Amino acid sequence: MSSAFLTSSALLKCVLGSTNTGKTFYAVDRMLGHASGMAGFPLRLLARENYDKLVTRLGPSQVALVTGEEKLVPPNARYFCCTVEAMPLERDMDCVVVDEIQLCTDRERGHIFTDRLLHARGRHETLFLGAQTMWPLLQTLLPDAEFINRDRFSRLSYAGQKKTTRLQRRSAIVAFSAAEVYRLAELVRRQRGGAAVVMGALSPRTRNAQVELYQNGDVDFLIATDAIGMGLNMDIGHVALADDAKFDGQSMRRLSPAELAQIAGRAGRYTTDGTFGVTEDCRPLEQEVVDAIETHNFLPVRQLYWRARKLNFNTLDGLLKSLEAAPPYRFMVRKVDGVDHLTLQALADRPDIRALADSPGRLRTLWDVAQIPDFRKTLTDSHVVMLARIFDSLARHGQLDSRWVAAQLSHLDRLDGDIDTLMTRIAHIRTWTYITHKNGWTDSKQDWQELAKSIEDRLSDELHSRLTQRFVDRRAAHLSRRLKESMVLMASVRLDGTVLVEGEEVGRLDGFIFHPSLSETGEDVEEKAMILAAARKGLPDEIERRVAALTISADPAFRLDEKGQVIWRDALVGRLVRTDNLYAPRAEVGDSDLLSIDQKARINDRLNQFITDHVHTTLAPLVALSKPDQLFFAEQAEAASKPATEKTETLPPNDQTAPENKTLTQAPAQLRQLSGAAKGLVWQIYEGLGTVERRLLAAQLREIIENDKPLLAKAGLRIGTEALYLPDMLKPAPIALRVLLWCLYNQTFPTCGPPPEGRVSFPVPEGAEDVAGGFWMAAGYRRLGSRIMRVDMVERVAALVRAAARDGVFEISDDMLSLAGVGRSDMALMLGDLGCQQVGERPSEDPEKPAIAKFERIQKKRILRPQQKHSAQNKHKTKDRTKSSSRQSYREKNAPMRGGAKKLDPNSPFAVLAALKK
Repeated sequence: MSSAFLTSSALLKCVLGSTNTGKTFYAVDRMLGHASGMAGFPLRLLARENYDKLVTRLGPSQVALVTGEEKLVPPNARYFCCTVEAMPLERDMDCVVVDEIQLCTDRERGHIFTDRLLHARGRHETLFLGAQTMWPLLQTLLPDAEFINRDRFSRLSYAGQKKTTRLQRRSAIVAFSAAEVYRLAELVRRQRGGAAVVMGALSPRTRNAQVELYQNGDVDFLIATDAIGMGLNMDIGHVALADDAKFDGQSMRRLSPAELAQIAGRAGRYTTDGTFGVTEDCRPLEQEVVDAIETHNFLPVRQLYWRARKLNFNTLDGLLKSLEAAPPYRFMVRKVDGVDHLTLQALADRPDIRALADSPGRLRTLWDVAQIPDFRKTLTDSHVVMLARIFDSLARHGQLDSRWVAAQLSHLDRLDGDIDTLMTRIAHIRTWTYITHKNGWTDSKQDWQELAKSIEDRLSDELHSRLTQRFVDRRAAHLSRRLKESMVLMASVRLDGTVLVEGEEVGRLDGFIFHPSLSETGEDVEEKAMILAAARKGLPDEIERRVAALTISADPAFRLDEKGQVIWRDALVGRLVRTDNLYAPRAEVGDSDLLSIDQKARINDRLNQFITDHVHTTLAPLVALSKPDQLFFAEQAEAASKPATEKTETLPPNDQTAPENKTLTQAPAQLRQLSGAAKGLVWQIYEGLGTVERRLLAAQLREIIENDKPLLAKAGLRIGTEALYLPDMLKPAPIALRVLLWCLYNQTFPTCGPPPEGRVSFPVPEGAEDVAGGFWMAAGYRRLGSRIMRVDMVERVAALVRAAARDGVFEISDDMLSLAGVGRSDMALMLGDLGCQQVGERPSEDPEKPAIAKFERIQKKRILRPQQKHSAQNKHKTKDRTKSSSRQSYREKNAPMRGGAKKLDPNSPFAVLAALKK
């Protein structure tokens, strides 16, 4: 960009100086010396103030007011007072004035001021007013300009730190948030009789009324934001800073000396000297900062914000890309996060908007819609939704629906609420005032403008009334009044859960739990109760919407954490509590004061249904063990339902006692069930959450019969040498749920938490040395020495140990170490828990290595099977059968192996007895 482009043959002046130098008065006076002129001011308040002055001097037919929300343009107007953003540059004026040109460095609005610096020109004269810090860059951009330096009319000096309640009369206290302004106003009212309040968000009508309170002497103190630094001229003797840092839209930062001087410079009227200082809440200013403010000596500006003004309206993507053009100078920083730019991007992401933005004309309309300001600055998507509807209506029908516009304005035509509520409504009506001033967007444009203006005036008058009334706690007083009314409070919930009731931030909604935001005074019980009451009255619709959404949510929308808390859509909504049934903990909704009894019951029903379904789905094989009869009877019944079949069996040829072929009939399938011992075994595994050490079930295992084993295998039960377990329950999801059920039932939650997902073996966690073994078994793990190992892996390790111990003494093998994933010292400890003991050691083949330990299994005492109980008669019969069987066995054992029966000796006495027997 060449200098020829930036300048012209017209007179170009840069009038620079500190505050109270008369720059604005000089420039306006120069403008009135021309036949026509236009002045751009940084605030709507200043534009209105200068408009009112010119109307008084020239009459309303000669002066126009053009801001985003107001356009009062008489047909023959010669002089225009505008906000910088709203300057109608297409008009050819003799003189153009731009005030506070140093705002080219402002992060939010700087690109607008830079554009005016580069392109706003009068036919005969152009004046840029601002701070001396702009001098070097202005000389670079405007080498042909005339520079005029104006000195301050009065002296400004530092008065140090003072308590707020001891400030001199005719003082202004400056804060950087509405909340701090209100706090200070309340403090000053209690201690010093009252204060006027001035903020940039006030409407001109309210601001003028508040200024009048101060100027008339009704109050001696003014509480304001840094908006007073932008040309607000009042009879202020002292400016006190309540803070030297502010939030700039992205982060908290300290104000620069130049910014502090812009605010402090409001002290001193014309030739009357002024002072500045800080309150008890602000740290004292450094001496070098004080010197800079008193001498008006600051570092020059080094960069300006810039954005392209030549945009491509051929395609939507082309428009977005043109907004990203690089600046022409190194000291210019491209504006990358403009609200209108971000809004356009949000609209472009909507398929319906992208489909409609299909021509240059519609793209220009879309860009105009994206530039509709959101004066509320709620940081929610509600503004984008409203803009999408506006563009859709304009693109399809050419105008906005009158009924919809009327409904929006009617919603804002209310005078209830406190200061913030009224200011929020004023901010919203300003947006609609801006919309009604767009040419061709509405029918009966003049009528809509008058309606919006009348609503703003009524709200402004009410706001002024509220600012001057007596109250101790602003928020509590407002909520108290509203709670006494029968109507429902205006409430909204931001995307981050922040709750606003009547525009007032009262807390945060997490699921169904409301966390009130208390004032800085601390633990005020009455304040907390009032906020909760307001939330109850303002949030019923939102709470019911959430309850309805929860009750119809599918199970995947819920999850459990390690503490048994129920999470729904990332919000804590309930918790599990212990019951007498290990597998059926009860879900209870969190303690919320916003839920009715019916809503709590509906939530509890849905949460309990989720818990039941979750347990039965995740632990299905385990839950089936609770009814072994039903499980196995169904499987056997299927076999029994098949008809009997016949088969032919061929006998061996040497079998002469049966026919060559015979037909046998197969018996029907029998309905077999588990034996009583096996049922008891299954029940204990069920109570053990699917994993039980074998030693605890030794007696039951000896009692089960062979027919039980196939049925137990069908149930998925694995009978190991160390434990009985269900392999399907060793997956991550069942493990986590089993651990949670154990913790809930035993009312203990080890700090180590459940086993790491996917790990079959890991060291004992730090601090978990004393964790009960039942905790690990419930997870399907067992502690062996210094390791925690999954039970199926324990079985594999134990199998290697048994194989090695068959020949008696054995040593730790490499296979054992590899499978267990441990060293020899850890393996030795594990062998101790596997029933082995060290019986010696042998020297290592490498002298530098330790000796190799030898182990053997500890022999277990054999426990005889207990005898069954019989009657005395059966006991004797059993004894006789045993003796008879023993004698027979003895005779058979000692019978001759060859020959027939031995013949009696005829001379033997036994031969005579034999004859008599015959």
